[in-house]
Amino acid sequence: MKRLYKSSDDKMLCGVCGGIARYFNIDSTLVRLIFAILGITGGSGVLAYIIAVIIIPSEP
Repeated sequence: MKRLYKSSDDKMLCGVCGGIARYFNIDSTLVRLIFAILGITGGSGVLAYIIAVIIIPSEP
């Protein structure tokens, strides 16, 4: 069963983008770019990242 976790080895800040990229089987750079674009254009990327840090559990 596939579960969403924060990545412990592919991380820059908290591992959220690496975990999301691993879950969807895409490159983590693309996820980071999406968060950066959302953060610049409307600020929703920053809020989404903070919420993800709080909600998504760390890898066991």
